[in-house]
Amino acid sequence: QVQLVESGGGLVQAGGSLRLSCAASGTIFRVFSMSWYRQPPGKPRELVAAITRGGSTNYADPVKGRFTISTDNAKNTVYLQMDSLKPEDTAVYYCAANLSPGIATMARDYWGQGTQVTVSS
Repeated sequence: QVQLVESGGGLVQAGGSLRLSCAASGTIFRVFSMSWYRQPPGKPRELVAAITRGGSTNYADPVKGRFTISTDNAKNTVYLQMDSLKPEDTAVYYCAANLSPGIATMARDYWGQGTQVTVSS
């Protein structure tokens, strides 16, 4: 089985920083990409940032220049450094990994349980 476990959420004042981590564990053959999503209160889940195994990154416009996604491929871990946080960044943050658990198994998305980030004004 594959598990994704997030950590690093919490309460921070506007302008502050937080670093989220997400480690994938279990039977993993290859991770192809890892991503961070968020779901603000009363709104649908949205993509925040994504990174491929080769290091290509993609960011949502509202976080460009403030958030940085990175990975440690050896540890199957993805990070999200969040700087200059704003109250509108308040959300539950989820990590996702597109991975194959076996050499002959098709890749699919796996999700973490989410971690709350609250930014006070």
